[in-house]
Amino acid sequence: MGGRPAESTPLPTVDDTLPATTGWLLRGKDGRLTAYAPTEDGVLRWTEERLGGPSWSGPELLPAPGLLPYLSIAGGAQGYVHLVGLRRKPAEGGEIRTDVVYAVQFQTGRPLRDWQALGTPYPKDLARGGLLGLPSAVIDPNGSLHLFARNAGRGLSSRIQKPSGAWLTWADLKGSRMTGEASAVVGEDGLIEVLGPTDNAVMRWRQPKVAAKAERDLKSFAARVTPGTLTSERTGGDRLTHYWRDTDDRTVHAWRLESGETAPLGGPGTGPIALLRTPVDGHDCTILAQRGLDGRPALAAYPTEDEAAGVTWTPTGEECVGAPALALDGRGRVVMAVIAKDGSLRVSRQKAEPGLALEAWSRV
Repeated sequence: MGGRPAESTPLPTVDDTLPATTGWLLRGKDGRLTAYAPTEDGVLRWTEERLGGPSWSGPELLPAPGLLPYLSIAGGAQGYVHLVGLRRKPAEGGEIRTDVVYAVQFQTGRPLRDWQALGTPYPKDLARGGLLGLPSAVIDPNGSLHLFARNAGRGLSSRIQKPSGAWLTWADLKGSRMTGEASAVVGEDGLIEVLGPTDNAVMRWRQPKVAAKAERDLKSFAARVTPGTLTSERTGGDRLTHYWRDTDDRTVHAWRLESGETAPLGGPGTGPIALLRTPVDGHDCTILAQRGLDGRPALAAYPTEDEAAGVTWTPTGEECVGAPALALDGRGRVVMAVIAKDGSLRVSRQKAEPGLALEAWSRV
């Protein structure tokens, strides 16, 4: 599936009724970065022209008629990128058919394969299928795609792709009272953990082994999560640290199973928090990026798993929409990307000096 040239492409689409997503800036096997953004009936794609930039091609329009302006993007060790979303199209009798859909990009800058429909857990009930939440996608160590979504009963459903490429049927992973979207992450041990927010807590599911269905873990944690703001990062050994935005004051919080305590990290803002664990001046650090209450991107960093050290949020650049994204480029520099209010991609890279200072923002 080829892309449409930049001069005829639409602007990125922001729907305030849908959660913003981060994780839309990915490094391919050749070291080049690619940025993705949903738009009307498709996906926009920008691609670095050479390793480390600074020039980019795009945006190209990758057509996807009926796709909602939301994407879950999963990158695997092989360099493949899976784009997953929710598509709605008219059906007979005036009903609407909802399908989880996905497409694969096998190489940086290459055409996207055709979108494939994976249906919903309710193939014979379009009304219940329309209640399915937005999908969260991850790739396991075998290269298989795993999808998770809140179901019509407000529990969790999943669908797993076999290493052969074939798909298992939808599975009901139980749970109840979910109020927001599921969020999945793969740990350093290769096992997938899934989070599902309720009014006052976050439910957890975890795989007992690679390629198995995730099972409900009774070790939930107390939190009032703004829907669509759960994100997670691998922070050492087999440990995961989970981040979210509090419903009441819109600040960032973190929780880790091993500590069992919720850590406030300040920074009132909107949308999910972009995360990147990387050394800074030889120290293991976790970098966070968000959209502040003033609409501007903001950056923070702290020693990994040392939330007690506190964080300082530093606004940077002009107002943006959605949520920022973070990645390391092919030269190992931290890159922060946002979609500006005019629909353009803006990029800032780490300076070649000590610390985490960023260069001036560039318009792609």
